[in-house]
Amino acid sequence: MTSELKRPPLQADERTALVGWLDLQRQILRWKCEGVSDEDARRPVVPTSPAMTMAGLVSHMRWTEHTWLEVAFLGGDTKENPAFDESREDADWVTEGRPLAELLAEYEAQCARSNEIVAAASLDDIGRHTGFHAGGANLRWMLIHLIEETGRHAGHADIVRELLDGTKGYY
Repeated sequence: MTSELKRPPLQADERTALVGWLDLQRQILRWKCEGVSDEDARRPVVPTSPAMTMAGLVSHMRWTEHTWLEVAFLGGDTKENPAFDESREDADWVTEGRPLAELLAEYEAQCARSNEIVAAASLDDIGRHTGFHAGGANLRWMLIHLIEETGRHAGHADIVRELLDGTKGYY
C-alpha cells in the first residue's frame, strides 16, 4: 500500500490548516479501503466489536460528518441520519450488505458537502441545533472534533485492514 497523501502546508492559515488536516484524515480512511473486497469490507475482525468493519467505519464516518455539520452546525433534521435512531444500537455502522464503493461514494459526497458548509461560514459561527449541548459550539470546535474523530477511526481502519489481509502502511 503506497500513498501520495500530504499534510497541509506548514505555514497555513487557520482555516486551511483545519480543513487540510481533516481532509488528510478522510483520505487516509479512504486509502485504507483500497483493494478491499465487499466481502472483506463486511467481515468483522475484532470479536468484541462486530460492527467495526471497513464498511461500518465508512458508514459511521459519513453520518458523523452529517451529524456535526448538517445537524449540529446548520440545525438540520436528524430523521435521515441513522446515528439518531434510538431503536437500533450503532445504526450508523450498519451497512446492510451495501457495496463498499457505494458507501465510499456517499462518504465522499458527504465530505464535499461538509467542505461547502465550512467554506460558507466563519470559524467563529455558532452551531444552530439547540437540542444538543455541543450544538452551541463554534465551527472551529466542531472541525477540531471532526479531525479527532476521523483520525481515531482512520487508525481503527488501519488495524482492521491489517487484520483482514496483513496490509499495512502510513502515508
